[in-house]
Amino acid sequence: MKKEGKGVGVGAQEELSGRCQRPGGSKTNSSWPRLLPRHSTMHLLGPSLLLLGYLVFSDSTYNAWTFKHPKTLYAWDGACVWIPCTYSSLKGSGHILDNLTVYHNFTYDKMAKNYIGTILYSKNLTTEESTSSQERVRFLGNRRNNCTLLINPVRVDDSGLLGLRVMSRTDKWMASLNLSISERAPQPHIELPQEIREDQEVTATCSLNFACYDYQIHLQWSLEGSVTTSTILSPETVATQSRLSFQPSWTHNGKNLTCQLWDPMKKQLLSEKTVLLEVKYAPKLKIQVSPEEATVTEGESVTMRCQVMSNPPHKNVSWFKDRIQLKEQGTTVTLPEVTRTMSGQYTCQVSNEVGTRRSDAVDLQVHYAPEPSSVQISPSSIKEGVTVELACISAANPPPANYTWYFNGQEMLGKNGRTFQIPQVLVKHAGRYSCLAENSLGPGSVDQEADLDVQYPPKGVTTVIQNPTPIREGDSVTLSCTFNSSNPRVTRYNWNSPGSQDQTSQEKLTIQKVTWDAAPVKCEACNQWCSWSPSVNLNVHYAPKDVSIQISPHTEVRSGEQVLLRCEFSSSHPEDVHYFWKKDGNLLEKRKTLTFDSISPEDSGTYHCLVNNSIGQTSSEACELRVLYAPRRLRVSISPKDGVVEGKMAVLTCESDANPAPSHYNWFDGNNQDLHHYGQTLRLEPVKLQHSGSYWCRGANRLGQSQSPPTTLTVYYSAATISRRAALGVGFCLAIFLLAIWGVKLQRSWKRIQRQQGLQESSSGQSFFVRNIKARRTPQAERPHSLGCYNPVMEDAVSYATLSFPLGETDTQRLRDAESSEMREIPPSRDDSVTYAVVQNRQVADYENVTPEVLDDEGIHYSELVHFGNGKRALAQEGVEYVTLKH
Repeated sequence: MKKEGKGVGVGAQEELSGRCQRPGGSKTNSSWPRLLPRHSTMHLLGPSLLLLGYLVFSDSTYNAWTFKHPKTLYAWDGACVWIPCTYSSLKGSGHILDNLTVYHNFTYDKMAKNYIGTILYSKNLTTEESTSSQERVRFLGNRRNNCTLLINPVRVDDSGLLGLRVMSRTDKWMASLNLSISERAPQPHIELPQEIREDQEVTATCSLNFACYDYQIHLQWSLEGSVTTSTILSPETVATQSRLSFQPSWTHNGKNLTCQLWDPMKKQLLSEKTVLLEVKYAPKLKIQVSPEEATVTEGESVTMRCQVMSNPPHKNVSWFKDRIQLKEQGTTVTLPEVTRTMSGQYTCQVSNEVGTRRSDAVDLQVHYAPEPSSVQISPSSIKEGVTVELACISAANPPPANYTWYFNGQEMLGKNGRTFQIPQVLVKHAGRYSCLAENSLGPGSVDQEADLDVQYPPKGVTTVIQNPTPIREGDSVTLSCTFNSSNPRVTRYNWNSPGSQDQTSQEKLTIQKVTWDAAPVKCEACNQWCSWSPSVNLNVHYAPKDVSIQISPHTEVRSGEQVLLRCEFSSSHPEDVHYFWKKDGNLLEKRKTLTFDSISPEDSGTYHCLVNNSIGQTSSEACELRVLYAPRRLRVSISPKDGVVEGKMAVLTCESDANPAPSHYNWFDGNNQDLHHYGQTLRLEPVKLQHSGSYWCRGANRLGQSQSPPTTLTVYYSAATISRRAALGVGFCLAIFLLAIWGVKLQRSWKRIQRQQGLQESSSGQSFFVRNIKARRTPQAERPHSLGCYNPVMEDAVSYATLSFPLGETDTQRLRDAESSEMREIPPSRDDSVTYAVVQNRQVADYENVTPEVLDDEGIHYSELVHFGNGKRALAQEGVEYVTLKH
């Protein structure tokens, strides 16, 4: 099918004549002779001619073209031929095709050095000019690698050698292939596996060495299955294939399998191929019985024949009865005198090389009269009230058609079946039962009777309390379990009372210290079955249980709200109860509820609720009633409370009554100045004299705020301060005494100066006088005596006064100049002032917080200056200056 790399021999000679060029062009190739220079050509002419002759007669040494196409193509008259073809040039990709000619039955003319024959197609590929007039042949390729051709339609006389003449600018080549065109479509070819077995999937292939896109064909099969069709058009293969996959059965053995070639356009059968199927399968078996019904009476004869179909043939035959192999061999088995034991399922088994098969079973029935009958009772242990079934057991073939039943020897009317039921068996049904079976061959006989024993659990079970008096919580109680009848006898007792496991199997039960919530008690009497008694309520009397206090509202309680305390309990027996309330251990009202229309903080406390009946009294758990209210009754406590000496520490605490406790505090002094302290305690360390005074605080919680009244803090002088001030007082007294003496002298000098100034004023026109107001000074001896500690704060004071006098005549001219210019000033070097000192002694009490009875104030006061004379005074600096030094 494949032709590659070589052309026709004569074509090779024509292509190589007159040429020595190697396929690779001018490039050097070690497999080809190099072109020598011209002056060396004559020396090598002889060897070159020999080499040329060798190349001419060799068709495989020089190949300028490589073609791939089928070797032979098949078709029939009226169909088409699709020639898949590819080519390549050994001279590289730049070597392209220029001209194509298709010859039919061509030969090579050595004289003309060209091919002659029928030209079916000729085309110059460079100009796209074609010489074909019939247009049956079409070139479907290109100038570089595809040389595919189509001949449509194809005729019978197209059979023969077909040549493809290709030419380029430098090379020529002839490629040939065979056309086999028949008058009718050839038969397809069917391929089957070497062996076909039943139930093993088989794939059959129907193939035809033909394919053409312009002529559609269809391959169809005579059997059903999965069909896959494919078309192959390649330079290596041209074919159409159809694959049939099917599951062969043993019935396919010996049947024909046909593949038909259809023309779907013309809807006609072109050709077909038929093969015979040989399917190997395991043996197929069937048993023939004589008589056909396989039913005989005991003593008759039976013949059984095993019919076998198999491929390949079987080897041996085996027989089985109820799956047990018999001694008989061969395809036929005869039983001359059958017995009832020969009834059963008969099968035959055959083997071949494919496998082993067993036939369907034949049920051989041997008829005989009923055997002696017996009664079977189910269940074996009969309990009163259950359903009981009685069955008559008697072997017979055919099965008995009629039964007669007997109870205690008497026939039971209406009972003629093999079985009958007693839906709810009672004690009266106990007794002896028997039956008699009968079939078409006659009646049987009675073998033996069966006894029906009806059993039942204990009846009339009751629980009895031995001590019927009222039972109190904690008493001991004894109970007994009784019953009326039982079959079989009672063997054990059970109680449902917890805590008494050691007595559960006894007839009597004792409960030690019965609980108030004791559950009802019942007992169980048992033989094979058990019966419970009705429950007995112990009716235990007890004091009230689960006493508790319910507060409404359930959320937090605030002062002023309405609050309800309710006393609750879960149970009490007897139910007649009385209520009592206690607050902090003190007895309150005797009722179920406590109501506070407007609750106050004083109502806070621990409450108990007590409930009692004729059995006893029960108290609730302590209920803490907390009333929430804003801070109240705030006060400031000072530690130490009697006062503090300066330099020590004073602790001021803001005490309040609040629930919850205040979360924020503010401190203020007597002047309502915020001290910016927010704790409950204000610490002053070290305390100073200026800390004396009143203080108050403000407290707040989430419900509100309140403030305390002022509280006074007293700070006393320390011993060091008192000593220091006493020393200063003595010094001041001496200073005052000296100043008094000096003042007397100054007064005398003043009077003298005043007289002199009076003379000056009369001469200068300026005058003044000083009005002196002086209070009487109490002598030291008249002062009240000091009591207690001496307070040096109220010491004597010394006051100084300075008088500036007017200018004299020598300054008259300067003053006139000052009238013209107010900006001029008196020279600072002048000082016409007189300084007076006055000792002032203020008498006060011994304690600074006690006001003296008599205010004694002594001193010299300068009240005014009076100017006399005409004209304006000079703009000189004047005035009265007071300087007070107080220690």
